[in-house]
Amino acid sequence: MGYKVKIQKVERGKTKSFYVNFPAAVAEACELLKGEEMEWLIEDRNSFVLKRAIEAKTNLPEKKK
Repeated sequence: MGYKVKIQKVERGKTKSFYVNFPAAVAEACELLKGEEMEWLIEDRNSFVLKRAIEAKTNLPEKKK
């Protein structure tokens, strides 16, 4: 299931920023923490990946190769 979000553009004088709101349901499912650092990876013009800067510990089993 996907979550639709809208990009917000904020212009203050000579600077501008774009904001993406992260749905609370997704943040809670991923156990995101306030102030946690993330980074965007651009796979192509239509695909963006948001990745934790520091890998989180998980209780999930490792993928089989």
